[in-house]
This record gives sequence, structure tokens and C-alpha cells, in this order.
Amino acid sequence: MPAGIMTQARNMPSMIGRNGNNVGGFVSTSGLVLSQSSMMDGQLLPLDMPQNTSKSDLARIRDDDFDSATKSDSDNNHELVSGDDQDPRPKKKRYHRHTQHQIQEMEAFFKECPHPDDKQRKELSRELNLEPLQVKFWFQNKRTQMKNQHERHENTQLRTENEKLRADNMRYREALSNASCPNCGGPTAIGEMSFDEHHLRLENARLREEIDRISAIAAKYVGKPVVNYPLLSPPVPSRPLELGMGNFGPQPGLGGDIHASTGDLIRSISSPIEAEKPMIIELAVAAMEELTRMAQMGEPLWMTNLDGSSHVLNEDEYLRTFPRGIGPKPAGFKCEASRESAVVIMNHINLVEILMDVNQWSTLFSGIVSRAMTLEVLSTGVAGNYNGALQVMTSEFQVPSPLVPTRESYYVRYCKQHGDGKWAVVDISLDDLCPTPGVRCRRRPSGCLIQEMPNGYSKVTWVEHVEVDDRGVHNLYRQLVSSGQAFGAKRWVTTLDRQCERLASAMATNISTGDVGVITNQEGRKSMLKLAERMVISFCAGVSASTTHTWTTLSGTGADDVRVMTRKSIDDPGRPPGIVLSAATSFWLPVPPKTIFDFLRDENSRNEWDILSNGGVVQEMAHIANGHDTGNCVSLLRVNSTNSSQSNMLILQESCTDPTVSFVIYAPVDIVAMNVVLNGGDPDYVALLPSGFAILPDGGGGEGVSGGSLLTVAFQILVDSVPTAKLSLGSVATVNNLIACTVERIKASLSCDAA
Repeated sequence: MPAGIMTQARNMPSMIGRNGNNVGGFVSTSGLVLSQSSMMDGQLLPLDMPQNTSKSDLARIRDDDFDSATKSDSDNNHELVSGDDQDPRPKKKRYHRHTQHQIQEMEAFFKECPHPDDKQRKELSRELNLEPLQVKFWFQNKRTQMKNQHERHENTQLRTENEKLRADNMRYREALSNASCPNCGGPTAIGEMSFDEHHLRLENARLREEIDRISAIAAKYVGKPVVNYPLLSPPVPSRPLELGMGNFGPQPGLGGDIHASTGDLIRSISSPIEAEKPMIIELAVAAMEELTRMAQMGEPLWMTNLDGSSHVLNEDEYLRTFPRGIGPKPAGFKCEASRESAVVIMNHINLVEILMDVNQWSTLFSGIVSRAMTLEVLSTGVAGNYNGALQVMTSEFQVPSPLVPTRESYYVRYCKQHGDGKWAVVDISLDDLCPTPGVRCRRRPSGCLIQEMPNGYSKVTWVEHVEVDDRGVHNLYRQLVSSGQAFGAKRWVTTLDRQCERLASAMATNISTGDVGVITNQEGRKSMLKLAERMVISFCAGVSASTTHTWTTLSGTGADDVRVMTRKSIDDPGRPPGIVLSAATSFWLPVPPKTIFDFLRDENSRNEWDILSNGGVVQEMAHIANGHDTGNCVSLLRVNSTNSSQSNMLILQESCTDPTVSFVIYAPVDIVAMNVVLNGGDPDYVALLPSGFAILPDGGGGEGVSGGSLLTVAFQILVDSVPTAKLSLGSVATVNNLIACTVERIKASLSCDAA
């Protein structure tokens, strides 16, 4: 069975909660053994501590614990003198500070679990030769210390932010008070303004009120009233909201093809400087206004297409309605704009929290977001929620194929509550603040409106509006990308809907026990879903044309060229160690996506394309439904080998589908490891190398035939268990032949079905 993933698994938090069990190392393929790692390393040193300790002594121990957690390393080995050196009363027993080793072990445990339960405290005290109460008091004091440090740091940041915002506000007010008539030089009266000037001044006043509100939020955090602060630095020249985005054509002196790789944009951009932050706030407030209107307006801004299934943006009307913004469209760029609505099974507050947490957001949309990072949080919002939150981010957006270049973006994300149960989250590009040669994508106001619905549901209206240079897209995917289906609002909304159903399934408790193979153990369901989630994230992150990947094209026939890359796996408990060879290819089939999806996910037809199953009978041992579509599920398959000398194989598989994309992703897993996972064990140490398929519609023009599909096949093979070994040409040829034979089998089987 080919096992695979295209890149090293990203360090992303699971959307499914952990149950707290500590499971040792597992393996995913036969013969791989990962040793169980203990939670604490090193030898444990004893601490002199009497078994029977009075309350007064425990209080002194608690003080000692707090001192030992806050003193420097040089102090940790000094003894703490008890009251006998200061008190003439009879001597009491002497107590010692915690040793450096004990402190290090408790510090390490604190990072993983700041609130240990009684069982964990007893185990830790036994390992460190301490009393459980000593451990308990040390953790209490440590939590108090960390809370105080966090509050001091947060107050300092908010105080600085408040001062900057107030300084800008005073500058705006002074500029307005000194406004003069351009003709006579005297004070400007409202009656002398044109209608457009008056309208713009009213809009500027509204924007200033928004900035004042954000400033007031910061003041609440700091705990001081909003007062006038003097300008602490020279005033920044005023800049309008029509921020120009620089020259996106060929740059003078650079030469070469503008489609050439421009390096890793995500890693090259740093946090904004202080002088840029007021402009970022202005841009975010204006973008929120534009997104809100675009999500609610109809014709003539949005025109319905002929079949009534989607909306098309009228670009001329857009420019008339929103003359401000981030400037004109760069030469060579195309506009992609779309809007889509859906009702999803998630509470509106939880949905806002996911969108504003970069880790949860990139995990939820792992099929679209290959990488994401928060560079700086400008505002955390009102205490208790994200109203007014502002954060500067970079992201890389992908299509699951190495033939479509990813889209990197540098932008600010702004969250605002518009009323009871109504929220909005908007993105707007900041490329003008950090000009980068060769930038091929910028986001005009894009995001979503979220409306609370009964019974824990939410109505989401998504607007996706970008300007992009798509000349690097392969001809096979050009129709799909130009139609807006590859990166458009519909893909975001359908992915959100499917993932919300998956999360609801993970938390479900009313599981039917009638069907054979249904996993009813709640903890076992969570562990298996978490393992499958990591498998899907790894596959999606590795199959695209991310700037972190170096694909090498093997000789082929053009569109069916096989692309390969190698990666060394070292000290990663989530994958087997050694040299991993990844291979992927994309091609067109004259078959609807649903037909391909049903064929690939069905265990009964697996031996028609899976070469490594050796004709064995595939049987589903267990499954978890992930939504209303029967194709959305996680399955545990067993391959019963026809050769008695070969052992049977277990395969973990997740299949998921929506109108924009379908996936069938799988990986061989170890039988012992899966038994632990099914009993609720921690799946993080199960080594996986995912392989699989990504199926997309062809955009209506696949090789001149409507209704076809674009299929990406991706394998990953462990070619050598020694990470320092050299890759042989024979291994490359073997993997190339494997993927080529698999493609031919799929084409042959589906051609028969189509006929």
C-alpha cells in the first residue's frame, strides 16, 4: 500500500480535543517501532522533606516554592534558612529549596499542563521525591506568577497603543479645525462645500468615531480614562484611504520572467512599524464598511448569471460605488469576485473565535490554507470577545495540485460586532506598506458576515474579492481558476459547512449502535477523528505548489508529468524516520467528480487501482460518519492478503466531498497503535505517511468537454529508514512506475464506467 504525504506535517492544533491520556510511541507501518517517550527526562534528585508536615510548615514550604520558581539559577541551590537562625526558640527541622533539576522538571510539566490533577501531582511528587502538597503549592504560585507577568505585559502594550491612537486622533482634529477655503484662504463653511466634499467630510467623521471607539477599548484595558496625549514623535504625513499598491509589472533592474519564484513572501515580511499602524486601522475600518455593503447589496452591483446559481460582480458599478480603497488594479492582474451564503451548524460566537485564531482557522480550512501566521495583534478587542480585534497576518492559499501556483497575501484582519448576534470579519491587503517585487495577489475587502440563527446554527455570507496575476496557472486548471471556483467564496463556504458537520460529529453523543462497525466509544471516536484530521492536514499541505516545496518534473507526456520531491524525516513522532519520496501528478478525466469519488472511496473497488494491495480483499472494520453525505466518513480498512505468508494490513482512510472539491486520503497504520487509539489513546505518536486523491471539477471546459474532472494522485513512500542515506535512481524509477500504473488503472476502470 503506498503511504504518503507531500510535506512535513504542519504544527497545527487539532480541532478535536485531547482526552489527556499519555500514549507511548506507535508506528504506522510494519516493522517501525517508535520508543515511548516519558513526560520527564533525567535522574530525579531527592528533597529532604519529613513525611508528617504541619500546616505552619506547609506555609513555609509554599513560600519556598514560590521563591524557587522566581529566583535565578544561581540561587536555586542555596538553602533557605528556617526560623531557627532568627528565632531563639528551639531549633526546628531545616528545609531546603527545590533543586535545579526539580524546578526544571516542574517547569517543563507546567508548559504542558498548568493545572495538574491529583493523580498527576502524586505521580510528579513521587518522581521528584517531593510531597504532593509541595507540588500543588508550586503550581499555584507558578500560575499566579505567570498571570501577573501576562497582565503587566498586556497593560504596557495597551497603554502604548492607546497613546498612539490618541495622538493620531488629536492630529486629525487639529487638521479639521484648521481647514481653510482653497479660494479665499478663510475658514471653510459647510455651505461653501460641494455635495461630494460634504459627503466625504461626513464619512471621515464617521471613521474618526470608529478610531475613537478602538482607542476607548484600549483605555478600558489599561484602566485609565481617555485623555489627550501629546505627540511624542514627529507627525506622520496624512495619507488618504486610496492607498496605491505600487508597480506590479516587471520591476526596473530586476529583469527575468515575472512568473519566476520570488522567494518565500510569508517569511520575508516582518511586523509593521509604529508609523504604519494608524494607516492600517484606517484601512481596516474602511474595508469593514465596504464588506458589509457588498454582502448585502444586490443589482446592479451583483448580477445574477444565466442559471441563477451564482452572482457576478459588476466591476464598473463597483468602482462607482467604492471609489476609495487600495488603488487601481495593477496591469496584468485579473479581478476575481464572488459571493455565497449558507447556514452552518455552529454557534456564531464559536465561529468568530475560529476565524480570529490563526491556528484554528488554518486547521479548519486546511484544504485552502497551506500556511498562515499572525505577525502582530494590534487590538485584542473588548474583554470577553473579539469585537474590535485587529491583527496583521500572512497566509498562503492553495489548490490541491502542484500545477496551480499558491497565492501569498499580507493583510490585516478586523472583527466587528454589528449588533446582537451579528458579526463581520474582513481582510484587506497591506502590500503598499511592504512592497515586494513579484507579488501576484492582493485582497480587496474579503471576508464574511455571520448572523446568529436558532438552535446553534449560523448564517454565513462570504465575499471573496481578489486581484491576481494567474498567468502561472497550468492550462489544465486555467478554466477552473478563471471561473473563480478554485479560490472563490463558494469553496470557502462549502468547506466551512462540511467542517462544521465534522466537528458536530466529533461531539455527538447519540450514536446509533445498530450498524455493524460504528464506533460508539466517545473517546475512541475523538482519538480516531483527531488522527484522521492530522492525516488530511498533512496531505493537503504537501500536495500543492507551495513555495516551501521543491518539485522535480520527471520526463512524461506533458500534462501527465510526474513531479517528485524528497524529504528527510528526523525526530518526528508523527511520521516514520528516514528518507521519504513524494510523487504527484494531475490529469483530466471525462467523468463527473462524484463518479470518481465513489469509485476511489469504495473498498470493494479498491483492488482495481491499488497495486500494493496485491489483489487482497479489502474489508471495512469500523467507520465514523462525518455529515449528511454518506461519502463524508472516516474508515478503518483491513486488507486480507491472499498470500498466507504475508500479514494483513490496516488502512486509515478519510473521504470527504462537497460541490467544489473531494478528497480520498489514506495511510497504513499499525494494528497495535490503532487498538490504543480506538480505546481513546493519544494519536499524536502514531506515525503516518498519507497518500490519496484530490478531485475537482474542470470548470466547465476540461479539454473541450463539459462535466469532466481534474484528478490529482499523490503518493509518499519511505524509500530508506536511514535519514542520512543517499536517494537512489532506482527508488525514483520505482515510485514513478507505481504512480504511472495507478493512473492507468484508474483511467481504464473509469473509462469503462463512463462507456
